[in-house]
Amino acid sequence: MAKRASFEKSLEALEKIVEELESGSLTLDEALERYERGVAAHKECTDILAAAEKRIEVLLKQGDGTFETRPLQSHEGAAEEAGEDKA
Repeated sequence: MAKRASFEKSLEALEKIVEELESGSLTLDEALERYERGVAAHKECTDILAAAEKRIEVLLKQGDGTFETRPLQSHEGAAEEAGEDKA
């Protein structure tokens, strides 16, 4: 199994690809190849972020002054738990 690149390396690669595409100096074939690499780098970044989010826990202070940890929830999940409307 290939070792996963770090988020920073993937983001750096994506930023470089965007700069190259925005320069307008690439041929069509080169631009298509960079685009495909950019999509792969973007997917790598989002996969790394999703994995990191699953590892994060939130520390919540309870009414009695003690603390409890819970898994990080999405913004929508937190709003539902707080009894807020998503509209």
